[in-house]
Amino acid sequence: MRYSLLALGALAASAVAAPSGKYVLHEKRDHTPQGWWKTAELQANDRMPMKIALTQSNMDKLEDYLMEVSHPTSEKYGQHWTAKQVADTFAPSKETIDTVRDWLVSSGIEAERISQSQSLGWLNLEVSVAEAEALLKTKYHKYVHKSGQPHVSCSEYHVPEHVRQHVDFITPTVHFDAKLSPPKDEVNPKIKRSAPTAAEGTNVSPGKGKAIGSPGSASLPKLGAADINIFKFGADLSTCNQFITPDCLRALYDIPPVLTSNPKNSYGIVEYTPQAYLQSDLNLFFANFSKFQVQKTPIFDSIDGGVDQTTDQSFDYNGESDLDLEYAMTLVNPIKVTLYQTGDLVEGASFNNFLDAIDGSYCTFNGGDDPTQDAVYPDPYPGGYKGPENCGGFAATKVISTSYAYNEADLTPFYEMRQCNEYAKLGMLGTTFLYSSGDYGVAGNGGQCIDPTTGQYNNGTSGKFNPSFPGTCPYILSVGATQIKPGASVTQPEEACETVIFSGGGFSNVFPMPSYQAAAVQEFFTNHPPPYGADRYNNSRMTRGFPDVSANGANYVIAIDGTFSLVYGTSASSPTFGSVLTIVNEARADIGKGSIGFVNPALYAHPYVLNDITSGGNMGCGTPGFTATTGWDPVTGLGTPNTLKLIELFLLLP
Repeated sequence: MRYSLLALGALAASAVAAPSGKYVLHEKRDHTPQGWWKTAELQANDRMPMKIALTQSNMDKLEDYLMEVSHPTSEKYGQHWTAKQVADTFAPSKETIDTVRDWLVSSGIEAERISQSQSLGWLNLEVSVAEAEALLKTKYHKYVHKSGQPHVSCSEYHVPEHVRQHVDFITPTVHFDAKLSPPKDEVNPKIKRSAPTAAEGTNVSPGKGKAIGSPGSASLPKLGAADINIFKFGADLSTCNQFITPDCLRALYDIPPVLTSNPKNSYGIVEYTPQAYLQSDLNLFFANFSKFQVQKTPIFDSIDGGVDQTTDQSFDYNGESDLDLEYAMTLVNPIKVTLYQTGDLVEGASFNNFLDAIDGSYCTFNGGDDPTQDAVYPDPYPGGYKGPENCGGFAATKVISTSYAYNEADLTPFYEMRQCNEYAKLGMLGTTFLYSSGDYGVAGNGGQCIDPTTGQYNNGTSGKFNPSFPGTCPYILSVGATQIKPGASVTQPEEACETVIFSGGGFSNVFPMPSYQAAAVQEFFTNHPPPYGADRYNNSRMTRGFPDVSANGANYVIAIDGTFSLVYGTSASSPTFGSVLTIVNEARADIGKGSIGFVNPALYAHPYVLNDITSGGNMGCGTPGFTATTGWDPVTGLGTPNTLKLIELFLLLP
C-alpha cells in the first residue's frame, strides 16, 4: 500500500463537481495508531496524489482454478497455467475500470488527469484536498508521528453504492503506511529485536514482517549439543535416534539415490539477511557426509541487495542457512539448489519482498506491499541497498522451502490473505511452497499465547493457542516435526517431536477450512475431539488445520562455524520434505511429465503415501496441546514421507 505523502502547494483548487448517487461507508479506522497525533485540517487548495486500488476479477474462483490443476481426480490435473494467463484472469474487468472512471469524471475529475498503472490494478490521479473530500465524503487532517514524520489521513471515507464493489481501497485515506525513520537499533542487524509486550497495545506491530531473519528470531532452529564427535556415529545407522544424518533420513523415508539432474527440475531455499551460510561449513559437512560435493555452492540469487554476509559468524547468524543448505543440497544431489538470499543488511526483508521478486505483478496486487511490514527499496537508510526493488526478474523453482514463520496474530488478516492468495496463484503455475509449522506446539514463536480478554501476548503459561503463518494458509504445505523414539531404530515408527521443540499445529483464526482437507479434519474431530473449548482455540471446526505433513526435526547433525553441533526444529523438517518432493519431480521430469505443483489435494486424497504418526503431542499455553493419533492430526498432519510410494503415486498421475 505505497503512496507518496501530501505535496503541499499553492496551486488553486479545481472546481469540484457535486458527485451524485447514494454513498456508502467503504473503510473506517476505529482509532489513531499508537505514536501518531492529529494536528490540523488541510487547506482546500493543497494537492495530493490519490491512488484507487481496483477490485481484481475472479478472486472468488481462485481456489477452483487451483484445484482444477491440483486435485488428482481433475481432468485438468497438471495442466499448469502460464504467468500471462494468471495475470489476465485476475486483472480488473473492463466494467470495473469504466465504472470507477465514470464516477471520477462525473465528479469533476477531467479524464486526462486519470491514468492506469502498468499492472492494470490502479487508477492514479492528482487532486486538491477539496476535490478529495467531496469525492469521498470525508475530512482530511495532517498527522504527526512522535518521530516527526508527517502523514495525511482521514478517519473514514465513502464511495457511491454502485462503485463500492469495484474499489478495493483508496489511498491516502484511513491507512497509516507512511515510511518512518527507524530507531537506531532498527537499522543495526546485530541488534536482536525483542518480542512485543502487552504494553505496546497490539500484537500487530510495525517491522515484524521484515524482521523475520533477525538474529535470535524465535522461528530459527534451536541449538543443542555443540562440538560433538561425529566419528562415534555407527555406520549401521544404530545412532540415528541420537544423531540424525542424511543417511538416517534416507533410511527413515525410503529416499532413493538421485541419479539424474533434469534441467526442467529445480529446488529453492529462501533465506533472509543477515542469516547466511558459510562455505567452509558446507565443505566440512560435505567432506563427512557427501564427499563429491566439497566446494559445491548453491545457485545464488540476490534479491533486494541480499548478501551472504560473513562478518558476523555464530549460530544466530549461520545456523538456519547452514542447516537448510547442508541437508537440501546433500539429499537432492546432483540436482542444483537455488538460494534466494533476500534483503539487505539494513532493512532485511519479508516474505512479500521475496514474492515480489518471483512475480512482478505481486508488487502492486491488492495495493502492493505494506511499508510498515515489508522492506522498502531502494533502501532509504544509510548503508542500505540503493538499487531498485526487485519486482520480477527471478524464476520460481519447482519446489520452494522456507524455514521461517510468523505468528498469525503478528499480522493483519488483510496482509495474510493477500499473501496467501499469491501462493495459490504460484501453485497454479506449478510451484510447491513448503513452510515450517513452528517449534512451540500450540503456542506461538517464543512460546507466546494470547490473553483471551485483551488479545495481547502473554508469557505462554495460559491463554489461547497461537497458530503460525503462513502455516495456516491453505495454499502452502505446512510441515511439522517428528523424532525417532528414544532407543528406537530407523525402521520403527516415529513420534511427534518432544525433544527441545514441539511441532507447531492447530487451527487458524483467519482462514476457512479448504475443501481438500475437510474430510480428514472432520474425521479427527469426530474420532478424537480435543478436550478444549473456544477459550483455548478456534473450535468452530470450520477453519484451516495445520500442519499438513511432517518430517524429522530433532538431533540434526550440522557443521556450524567450523565444528559439528546438534540442532532442532521444523526448520529442519521443511527442507527435508522439500527435498523428497524435488526427487518426486525429478522422477516425473525424467518421463516427460510436469512438476507436482500444489501438492496438498493429492496427499489428502492418498494418505497411504505417508507414514502415519500416532503418538506424541504438541504442548503449549499451559496445556498438553493436541495429541498425534490415527489419520490427520494437528500435530504431525498426515505423517512423514514414504518417498518410493510418493514417486509411484505421482508417476501415475498425468
